Amino acid sequence: MREFLYARWVQRLIVILHLVALTALIGDYGFVLQPTLQLGIISLYLFVLIVGIFYTVLKYYYHRKEFILSVFVFDTLSVLFVLYCLYKQLSTDGLSDISPWIRWAVILKLVREFTRPRVSYKRSLLNPAQLFIISFIGLIVIGALLLMLPKATYEGISFVDALFTSTSAVCVTGLIVVDTSSYFTSFGQTLIMLLIQAGGLGILTFASYFSYFFKGGSTYENQLALSDMTNSEKIGEVFTTVKRILTITFLIEFIGAILIFLNLDKTLIPLFSERVYFSVFHSISAFCNAGFSTLPNGMMEASYVYNYPLQFIIVIIFVFGGLGFPIVINSVRYIKHLIARYILWFVERKNNYRPWILTLSNKINLLTTSILIIVGTLIIYIKEYYNVLGNHEGVGKVVTALFTATTPRTAGFNSIDFSQMHFSSIIIIIFLMWVGASPASTGGGIKTSTFAIATLNYLSLAKGKRKIEIFRREVADISVRRAFAVMSLSLLVIGCSVFMISHYDNHIPLLDIAFESFSAYSTVGLSLGITGDLSSESKMVLVATMFIGRVSMLTILIAFFKKVKQGNYHYPSDEILIN
Repeated sequence: MREFLYARWVQRLIVILHLVALTALIGDYGFVLQPTLQLGIISLYLFVLIVGIFYTVLKYYYHRKEFILSVFVFDTLSVLFVLYCLYKQLSTDGLSDISPWIRWAVILKLVREFTRPRVSYKRSLLNPAQLFIISFIGLIVIGALLLMLPKATYEGISFVDALFTSTSAVCVTGLIVVDTSSYFTSFGQTLIMLLIQAGGLGILTFASYFSYFFKGGSTYENQLALSDMTNSEKIGEVFTTVKRILTITFLIEFIGAILIFLNLDKTLIPLFSERVYFSVFHSISAFCNAGFSTLPNGMMEASYVYNYPLQFIIVIIFVFGGLGFPIVINSVRYIKHLIARYILWFVERKNNYRPWILTLSNKINLLTTSILIIVGTLIIYIKEYYNVLGNHEGVGKVVTALFTATTPRTAGFNSIDFSQMHFSSIIIIIFLMWVGASPASTGGGIKTSTFAIATLNYLSLAKGKRKIEIFRREVADISVRRAFAVMSLSLLVIGCSVFMISHYDNHIPLLDIAFESFSAYSTVGLSLGITGDLSSESKMVLVATMFIGRVSMLTILIAFFKKVKQGNYHYPSDEILIN
């Protein structure tokens, strides 16, 4: 029996069976099915689930030596859940209709089965940058095809618009060519939400961790690749870092969804399930800095524009998302140290001080983020006091100004009409969009560290210093070089985007085009209202701009240029006339 269970042809048959189930699931969700076809899909679901239960039980019976407790607990709970779903299907709907329970059971089964194969990565075939780019391209294309399914929209969608929406979701931008609330069905909106989540964290993060979890280990090459993509300091701790990233993400999104739910008006959304869906969608969209909303006008909607607690909660969520996972993890470690230190001092009168728990990178990013938020809020508050903030009073003006100043940091939500702002305020918004969020976050832009290093370099040159020093530390030369490379490449890409859009749509004002290009590159999602009116060619330009902004132009160059071996020699140095 054991030899039969692990025979190659049996394994292949199981894989084919689950691929057929996946195809059936897509057809079930995406198409309007005839009764006979629906009966066939129900029968297939039942067969796959029953085979899956027997396969799981037999696997543990004949493979007891490869026992992993966490996986065993997961599989046990999965089997119990599948049995419950089978009971609900057969006891309520029978074979007449497909219940949501049976669909959830099939989805769980497919996730489990497609994580059985060990993900093996070969650096000789693809370097981490190439793997990162290919994963995003694959996710975008799959997302576009899924959004074109008949049941994803009410009236259908063109491939260009589907590709634009998928790219905007995966690249967590938020620019839309069609209204998300009225154009996409609940299924289509759920697809967008899943694309936002996968794009914000990276599909490889999910795939690698699930593979590691169910296999109990990973290859050294996999760890090297994942360490490059997650900015892990130690290769041995790469999966610990991924686990922390996933934990932080889902925890903040969960808490955010609860807070959003508690601040919703029941008269606007009477159904409990709809309030839950609204809360989850906007929490994920906010943390991933996507800016998508199920409201026709976003936070500008008349019933929500004065809901200041809701707006403040969304600000907190997307600020956390824009800080970056290393900063959040490092800050949590620092807070734990402070608590333990003060407790020890209070109990034993000992000062357990540990220096440099908060790293230089995190100090710079936290300081720069704080300055940009405070200065941006003050400028918007003063400049727009009698303009777009005129309809708000007291605390409402402050919250709206804060929301307006922080959302260009790649969040993309709008509580005001940006086209009604003063020209000077729009320039400030463009600048904030260009800077963006912090590194290793769900946000885009050139990043706060890049802007901070460039500013420190200006000051050092002005003072005649050859080194950049801050917080009793010296900034590495490679960081300075990388910062200016990122800045120059960003302006080059944005400039090309402005040029091409102005060529295809020369009737649109230059300011509107520039705003759109900066928003696309920095994956912000704000617009002056021209996105839906652009030609197909301009939309494809923005698709390319959003993609380049998400993966970084420097990453693309690294992916396509072969690394050169450094020689053990130095040419004579010479200064070049700059100014």
